[in-house]
Amino acid sequence: MIGNDRLAVRKTYKLYVNGAFPRSESGRTYEVTDSKGHFLANVAWASRKDARDAVVAARGAFAKWSGATAYNRGQVLYRVAEVMEGRHLQFCEEVAAAEGLSSSKARAAVDAAIDRWVWYAGWTDKLAAVLGGANPVAGPYFDFSTPEPSGVVAVLAPQQSSLLGLVSVLAPVLTTGNTAVVVTSRQRPIPAVTLAEVLATSDVPGGVVNLLTGDAEELGPWLAEHADVDGIDLTGAPAGRAMEFEREAAGTIKRVVRPPATEPDWSAEPGLSRMTPFLETKTVWHPMGV
Repeated sequence: MIGNDRLAVRKTYKLYVNGAFPRSESGRTYEVTDSKGHFLANVAWASRKDARDAVVAARGAFAKWSGATAYNRGQVLYRVAEVMEGRHLQFCEEVAAAEGLSSSKARAAVDAAIDRWVWYAGWTDKLAAVLGGANPVAGPYFDFSTPEPSGVVAVLAPQQSSLLGLVSVLAPVLTTGNTAVVVTSRQRPIPAVTLAEVLATSDVPGGVVNLLTGDAEELGPWLAEHADVDGIDLTGAPAGRAMEFEREAAGTIKRVVRPPATEPDWSAEPGLSRMTPFLETKTVWHPMGV
């Protein structure tokens, strides 16, 4: 008969790059604890090389993701919400442990994160109608303006809100047809890794989302200056470093979302403010038939 005492099987969470879960090439890991300081897991500490690999994967996936129909992208993102709902209890436990929330508050945060994902999924095939249109011109031409994705977007995820904040900065990047390289919360990465597992078992093509666990202070400068990154969201940038990252991003003329002055209320209605920064407007002139 097997006794009740068992050796603890401590999990080491990996990165999520190009649809796979590799270890950091540096071999580095760090310990993650709950809000009370109790050990939860070991997590990979991403390096500069891992960040470069993630950008390569995101660039390789961009053509397929941006080239899919908006309706199809919406279906794929809705599938992610379905799988998140199936792992609702796990997300609740992880968010509660990471953020020190009561079970009811953790459940509310997870519910809001799933609802937020559904909300963004519904916008994929509506953005062109809201942000584009036919322009009146003086001449025998049709003139249309349509929104298009910028490309690869680096996201420094919120440090405090481990799931709802993460979804609130990641989902709009995907909704608009961009691909993402995300640096997760350093102290609260486990809900993000579970989200990576959801993405891997949904219909999201490999490379569309790449999640790096580690330190935004270390990875931020490399992503900000990377010539193949088209935009960067500095929401989770460390205090005092955001302006430095923005200056580095200016060298390659990136689109930049600056960090908020205070921690946002992630449960508030987001509007279009996180989708428009990484969209570009294409205007097409077409002769009118006589």
